[in-house]
Amino acid sequence: MADVVKRVKKPDTPPGGSRAERARATRRRIVAAAAELFVTRGYGATLLDDVAERAGVAVQTVYFHFTNKRTLLKHVMDTAAVGDDEPVPVMERPWAVQIQREVDPRRIIDLWVAGGRDILERIAPLMRVMRGATGTDPELAAQWATNQDQTRAAHTMLVRLLADRGALRPDLDLERARDIAFVVSNVETYLQFTDVCGWTPDEWREHTVGILAGALLADG
Repeated sequence: MADVVKRVKKPDTPPGGSRAERARATRRRIVAAAAELFVTRGYGATLLDDVAERAGVAVQTVYFHFTNKRTLLKHVMDTAAVGDDEPVPVMERPWAVQIQREVDPRRIIDLWVAGGRDILERIAPLMRVMRGATGTDPELAAQWATNQDQTRAAHTMLVRLLADRGALRPDLDLERARDIAFVVSNVETYLQFTDVCGWTPDEWREHTVGILAGALLADG
């Protein structure tokens, strides 16, 4: 089973839990089932009836929780990105908070790329599916574009931290620095290195830290 499925929590429905706890466990099972099917069958070939059968629920339950397949895909992506379904934004996770408290610019970049590597390892199986179908599936193309826009915007935090510490190259404004960081460390580049070139995630991390430090920091 793909990493995106193994690394997302999939607890059984608590038999004595509250209604809210049972509903949350049901949503988790649906998301886990959808993640597995999207990766193994592809987005287009996966029907919500298939997801319901794999999750052990009625298809009406899937519609009740997620409305449609595109919304379900978004939840699958969001859960895979952070590894659970806790209502805590990515930038408020402990690793992101640690980055914001760090004072050493090079350490900031190292921590940022390490966190990015963990996220990319979880979402890579899904992103491969999405990337391969964006030319023929408008829903996936829209989801891909949304993901790229959100990732690009997230890199604003990285360059602001470097700028606040007086470490950003003086010839770079925040927008240009953000775009450089995004292109160097986004999922497209990650997949090229890991899928095409055969690099390990750790090799990608080490290489990416060096590139970002050279491209963004005033002292190279």
